[in-house]
Amino acid sequence: MEMLVKSCKLTTELIDKQQLTPLSVKEMLQLQAHKAMCKTCNAYESQSKIIDSLIKKWFGNNETATKDRLSEQKKAAIINQINKV
Repeated sequence: MEMLVKSCKLTTELIDKQQLTPLSVKEMLQLQAHKAMCKTCNAYESQSKIIDSLIKKWFGNNETATKDRLSEQKKAAIINQINKV
């Protein structure tokens, strides 16, 4: 049973991880077992989802990030400046 019931710290890591990648079956079971007993982690998950959706709303998706790129010339200039330090 200890294998399934993780600490809140580990559970919040799984909550954050599931936002980025799919969880393994073991991780999903650990997450569900802990959340079945812990109101705090359920609240954390709800708040985390709200924060993520607001960030996506305010900053958009990754389309804008891929459009704004430094030119190769500017990249080289930055690297030269770093190497001088």
